[in-house]
This record gives sequence, C-alpha cells and structure tokens, in this order.
Amino acid sequence: MLATIEGIDAIAGIGGNAGHLDEAPSLRQLLPALDHFELDLRHAPSRLLRLCVHKVARGNERERIKAMTRKAHFGATIPQIKRPWVAAAESARAFEAQGYDSLWVCDHLYGPQSPQLPILEAWSMISALAAITEKVELGTLVTPAGMRNPAQLGKTIATADNIAGGRVIAGLGGGWMPREFTDFGMPFLGTGDRLKQLAETVTLLKRMWAEDEDEISFKGEFVEADNVVCQPKPPRKVPILIGGAGEKVTLAITAREADIWNNLAGHQAALAHKVDVLKHHCDAIGRDFDDIVVSQQCLVTIAPNEETLGPMADRAQKIFGGHMGDPKGPLAITGTPDRCVEQIQKHIDLGCTMFVMEFFGKDTIEPAQLFAEEVAVHFA
Repeated sequence: MLATIEGIDAIAGIGGNAGHLDEAPSLRQLLPALDHFELDLRHAPSRLLRLCVHKVARGNERERIKAMTRKAHFGATIPQIKRPWVAAAESARAFEAQGYDSLWVCDHLYGPQSPQLPILEAWSMISALAAITEKVELGTLVTPAGMRNPAQLGKTIATADNIAGGRVIAGLGGGWMPREFTDFGMPFLGTGDRLKQLAETVTLLKRMWAEDEDEISFKGEFVEADNVVCQPKPPRKVPILIGGAGEKVTLAITAREADIWNNLAGHQAALAHKVDVLKHHCDAIGRDFDDIVVSQQCLVTIAPNEETLGPMADRAQKIFGGHMGDPKGPLAITGTPDRCVEQIQKHIDLGCTMFVMEFFGKDTIEPAQLFAEEVAVHFA
C-alpha cells in the first residue's frame, strides 16, 4: 500500500524506479520532505498515484490527506486448500511485503467440498505464519468452537500468540460441517446448542487468558474445564472475532463478547441490515456499538481494465457464486481499481472498516499487488 510520486523524483529520491512498488517510499515517508507542498490526490491515474504539487503553508497537506481518505484494515486470505505449505508461505511473505494488515486462514479439518480434498490445519498454519512474518496480524475465519476441546483450544491460541509476539486474532463461530466434529471425536450439536457452546467457549477462553486467573474451573451446559492452567499467557489481550449472520443469537453473542464481527461473504449484500441488527443488540445491553469493529469477508475480482475484467468476473460467478457471495452483487468488490475503490467506500459508509479478502485468480499474489498499489493506498 505504497504511493509513488511521479514527476518529483528529486524529492522522492527514487529516479527511474518510480514504478516499482517495493522500491518506492511510502506517502508517510515522503511527508517530511513535502512540508511546504499541498498534495492533490483527486485525479490520480490508476497505475501510479500522481501527486500534483503546489506550494502552501506548512502542515496543510496532512490535514488535506486526512480529510480525503478514511482508514481501513485490509486482510488477505492465505492459500490453504490443495496447496502445499511452500505456496502458503510464499503468499504470506508477499502479502506482508505488499502492506496488508492481516493474514487469514479458514479453520476446516476437511475441505468444504469433500473430506478427500487436501487442506492444511488452521492453528498449525497460524503458528508457522507467525514464525515467518513480523508485523501482520494472524487470524482464523473462523474456528468452530466445538470442533476441538475448548480448554485445549485456549492453550493452542495462547501458544500461537506467544510465537507471534501478540498478533493473533481468535476468529470463532458455530461450525457447520458435521464430519469435522464427529470424525475427530467431538459431538456435532444442533444449531442452537452449538451457539450456546460458542458463547461458553468464549467465556472460558477469556478467563484462561486473563492475567489475574491462575487455575480455571468452568462448568457450562456444553463446556467444562477443571483446574486448567494456561501459561504463558498471551502477550496481548487476544481480540475475539465472531463470524456469522444469525440475527437472534449470533449477533447477540457478538454484542456481548466480540471485539470484531465478521459478516460472511454470503451475506455481503445484507451488510447494512446486519449492522443495524447488531446496533440494536448493543443498545439492548448498553454497549457502545463503536467498540466493535465491523469486518466483511469478501471475494475480490480485480483487473487493470474492463477487457480483462469481463471474463474474470464470469469465471468468478461460476466458481464462487453463492458460497462467496455474488461477484456481481451491489457490494461486490469486482472491477477495475477505480471501481474497487468505490465499492470499498460503500462498505465504509455502512460502518465496515475491516476486509478479509480472497483474491480471485490462479496466482493470488498478482491481484493482491494490484489491489495494494491502486486501491488500498486510497484508505491508508
């Protein structure tokens, strides 16, 4: 998510490398050298962010940039199904270098389409990703609360967060694939009971990670722990993300317990309504809705021009239509970079500032770089 200045190479000090993302200074790095200039971002071309320079009073440029952009958090999904660890690691390093804020894995013990589909286990991946990255946050979207022993899950997450140095986000949900539970010795409860299990698991995890808790005993309807010790504690208060769109129960649990709510891709078109429901749940218990970060899982189909985009959008519709939302829907992040900027802004206007993105393409690194260079820069 770096901006490149075209036409003032002497100030930027990048000469003929202006088109290379990883060699260009960030806009933030350039600001001290531009204390006497105003930066006009309104007519930036799609390939390079052109900064038209006009002499003005010191300090004006920072206020102008702040007014013209709104902060967003961009996360990228790591390849995990039918991909070796080497490919996942390559993507992780690339996404971090491109400036993404977080990396995400799904938490399935079987591939969603078939148990025979190869898939890497999520929390093993999170710990491995922690060891090869430095700054990005790392999360699951999402871990079914009852798919593992809850106390052991708490220890696993705490260990991963220690390896990461305090960068883990615990994404939790109810789960939906019965064999992921039963084939591994865990009962697959009915929907309502799985959501109760989710709420009880969150309560247990928070106690296990609390600095003032030593031996934890807990007895709920579906979750039990007897004198459990979790040491070392996570380096930071692990953010709890709850994923799901159920309006009566899931969003009520979110209002009580979550730091982040994720709207699943299949419900992307209903984001505005779901946000309103979550606000009502927060109001009902006296919680400030602004304390919860709203995130959106989304498929991103981005192309440099309309000619390339057409066939890509059709393929995305055929492959992902339904499971990852409608690639041609009203909030779909599909299009040229300029169109994607507009779609991101629509989400922000609805209160969503965090995006967990799966990039469409055989090589996800390439579209991720295009997005970082030409879309994310507008929301830095």
